[in-house]
Amino acid sequence: MSQALDQVDYDTLDAAKRRFIEAAKRTLGFASAYGIVPASGLGASANAFSFNLAPFVEAGARELSMTLVPEGLGTADDTRPDDLCEEELRRFWWNIGIKIISCLTNDAATSGMQTILLGLYLPSSTPETIFTPAFLDGFLDGVVEGCKRVGCVYLSGETPQLKTKMIAGRLDIAGSVFGVMPTGVAPIDSSRLDAGNTIVLVESSGPHENGFTPLRKLAESLPDGYRTKLPSGQEFWEAMNAASYLYTPLVQAVLGEGIRPTAMENITGHGWQKLMRSVKPLRYIIETMLPVPEIFTFVESHLEGGAETILSVFNYGAGFAFYTESEQDAEKIVRLAREHKLRAVIAGRVEASVSREVVVEPLGVTLKGDSFGIARGV
Repeated sequence: MSQALDQVDYDTLDAAKRRFIEAAKRTLGFASAYGIVPASGLGASANAFSFNLAPFVEAGARELSMTLVPEGLGTADDTRPDDLCEEELRRFWWNIGIKIISCLTNDAATSGMQTILLGLYLPSSTPETIFTPAFLDGFLDGVVEGCKRVGCVYLSGETPQLKTKMIAGRLDIAGSVFGVMPTGVAPIDSSRLDAGNTIVLVESSGPHENGFTPLRKLAESLPDGYRTKLPSGQEFWEAMNAASYLYTPLVQAVLGEGIRPTAMENITGHGWQKLMRSVKPLRYIIETMLPVPEIFTFVESHLEGGAETILSVFNYGAGFAFYTESEQDAEKIVRLAREHKLRAVIAGRVEASVSREVVVEPLGVTLKGDSFGIARGV
């Protein structure tokens, strides 16, 4: 007995791919200072980027420092009510588009890298339920806007149908970026981080891309779920989904001013423990905090563990950290952040210690390094 051939839904996938290619075309000029992508090549199995080496040659650079960063969004795109209207869905997916650009490029920025090229990987088992008009309109507009803000080209993507590997109706969003250091600037690797350094914290817009597992669990226990209103009147899902801040432009402005931070950190998973990312035995004293977004105080009031637990999971209003050798450089970074419409504060200092720890004085919390196994410089 014969049976029908179980095929991949190429009609849906090809229609989606055409939309992704159209989105890529809209980003081709965003990294023009570094090179070009011939539009005629888009849609091929491998697209070319003609990198402009002239500035590096003219500066006498003998090396080109670059990075390749793979990253995934996780479960942020699962945190929404089931009854969103079309306008809400487009807004939700626009923010998710910004979030995937954020988790890819903000990591690259911690070394001082300028992201040039970006690729995406979006597998699903039921593309017909995933690649809806609301998703394609919102998500791709968000990706294009994120690329514009960062100054990079969305060059390639893949949208496979994986029937036996993915949950129906769900999507995985991941990708990778290629970045380079500006001419004449060495990568920031935290090797110069030391006692006496000043800490600058730059604001976040909310959870960014991390901590969504406990947020989803909390939503299950709230009276109106994701639509529960915070004291301000904003719904829980909206506060969770706020578009992440993109820090690459600020980092490039800092380096362009001749400031050389001793270290930079994107405060993501593990929360404020990331402030002690360096393997060096140092104490990070936080004396001044940024305003805490409402969603974090709301979550803190509903979950056990208090401030210490919250700080160990969420960015708690501080999305990025700079470490500088002088307070004058720290003050310049605060000014540059303001020019980029970001709030920043000189938050504290680095001290010598026998072990790694973060001391958050305003909250009376100390985070110990022995509970944070990730270290930079191992």
